[in-house]
Amino acid sequence: MKVFVAGVDGYLGWTLAQYLASRGHVVAGADLMLRRQWVDEMQSWSAIPIASMSERLRAFHQRYGKTLQFWEGDLRQYDFVQKIFREFRPDAVVHLGECPSAPYSMVDAQHAVFVQMNNITTTFNLMFAMRELCQEAHLVKLGTMGEYGTPNIDIPEGFFEIEYRGRRDRLPFPRQAASWYHWSKVHGSNNVMFACKLWGLRATDVMQGVVFGTRIDEMGEDEALRTRLDFDQAFGTVINRYCCQAVIGHPLTPYGKGHQRRGFLPLRDSMQCLRLAVENPATRGEYRVFNQFEETYDITQLAQKVQAVGKKLGIDIGVHNLENPRAELEEHYYKPDHRHLLDLGYQPTHDVEAEMEIMIKDLLPFRDRIEAKRQALIPDVRWDGRREKVKFVG
Repeated sequence: MKVFVAGVDGYLGWTLAQYLASRGHVVAGADLMLRRQWVDEMQSWSAIPIASMSERLRAFHQRYGKTLQFWEGDLRQYDFVQKIFREFRPDAVVHLGECPSAPYSMVDAQHAVFVQMNNITTTFNLMFAMRELCQEAHLVKLGTMGEYGTPNIDIPEGFFEIEYRGRRDRLPFPRQAASWYHWSKVHGSNNVMFACKLWGLRATDVMQGVVFGTRIDEMGEDEALRTRLDFDQAFGTVINRYCCQAVIGHPLTPYGKGHQRRGFLPLRDSMQCLRLAVENPATRGEYRVFNQFEETYDITQLAQKVQAVGKKLGIDIGVHNLENPRAELEEHYYKPDHRHLLDLGYQPTHDVEAEMEIMIKDLLPFRDRIEAKRQALIPDVRWDGRREKVKFVG
């Protein structure tokens, strides 16, 4: 299968390109390398040094015996997307080419507008190019579990049956996003759903939980094949950030009361799920939704797991809560479904603590690198519009 990965230089994109190539797929990708710029803007860098794209492409060819066709450019430009699709003619398009950060979208008006424009425009361009040039291709769009918010009822996979005033229907489950970034993802989901209805596009919208991890087995030990691992306030997801804090002796920092609950899965299992979506395409005109996560945890539970792993490795790790810079419920009901991927054969490969141990061991050699950007661990982007460092509490 010929698979095009939008956002191939990113945390997930670079990993997915390797995962698919190792399983016989022909992979191509595009990127404008913006993730590197965004993290630099946050006065941080990847905890694990990452190679230039030219070095990555050489290592990819050596490892997998295949060329990864790559275009550096802006997916917001429709003629650029057309050029790619005319040259490559993909069977599947995996859209990871969006800005994936709630805090980044909340910095100020300029950042909010950029995230909305970038995320919505790239999705439109991919959909229109598919309609024009590869109508049978399958779009795998990375959504987020954050689109749903934290409703006080169970969360289905995209749609639910409802009865109202004596009539029944199957409707999209209401979205209650909690940042401008998450609303951009909601708008993208709505646009993809309409394109399937309007043009007969086939699409899978993957509502992904929070991904964590430093590697997949396919990368081996070649440093040029390693993916990035961010720990700053905007792009460092909670477990990745905790593990970086642990290796430099910084206390783990749950926000607020620390009882926000979300779905999580290791990087290697994210790859398994995305592969299953790619290899089992939707039917023509079908818009389907997969909730992608392994298990739900609250962020204090995760801090305790990192502490336990640290103790096993001889590292004493403290926990010190921070003021919550976000506008979110800190204690809430949270029970999402995730049946569809299990029905396709998804099998979780590692428990959370086993993956945390791998992560901490991978990060220990880069202790000085993380220490050098220690200030990036404490957020100063607040949902109320202020820009100042939050304080320790408790």
